[in-house]
Amino acid sequence: MSPATFPSEHVTLTGERVELVPLETHHAPLLVRAAEDGELWNMKVTVIPGPSTVQHYVDTALAGRAAGTVMPFAIVQRSSGEVVGSTRFWKIDRHNRKLEIGHTWLGQSVQRSGLNTEMKYLLLRYAFEVMQCVRVQFTTDELNEHSRAAILRIGARQEGIVRHERIMPDGRKRNSVRFSIIDDEWPEVKTMLTARMARVI
Repeated sequence: MSPATFPSEHVTLTGERVELVPLETHHAPLLVRAAEDGELWNMKVTVIPGPSTVQHYVDTALAGRAAGTVMPFAIVQRSSGEVVGSTRFWKIDRHNRKLEIGHTWLGQSVQRSGLNTEMKYLLLRYAFEVMQCVRVQFTTDELNEHSRAAILRIGARQEGIVRHERIMPDGRKRNSVRFSIIDDEWPEVKTMLTARMARVI
């Protein structure tokens, strides 16, 4: 697929349990409500919006979409219709057909519920089968053991540690762990994720 025919940044991805809808300004208070579930904005190993930061969070995501480098989503739990988190494609490189899945978080009560697996499946399927990516990467804090394990569980391979990759809001110089799935690996990963989702009641 050539850069000229790269899909629109506005797309909704729908599964059995979760729907990923394009992030919009009106989602800001809904994101805060979702993040209240566990007061996730207090986490030190990731950046999750709170009441005082959510507008900047949304504005930055929408500016990236306007620039063509970000596709941000609000995560909607289909059974309740409620926004329960957020995720995005970012660092979109149309020429080299690669991107990163990141800024992903879910309210505490829906973590380990199967939503994350289905959400990652929807994103990966769209990236590899519609956007025709050759590489999808993930990056997380070296200290975030939960996130590192979750990324490995979806079939990504760890590539290495990028030292002092970014500065966190509290001033800490973060080392980041980089993972990836490439197009040759996607069929096997897809089969694994499909089987895992079928086991979730």
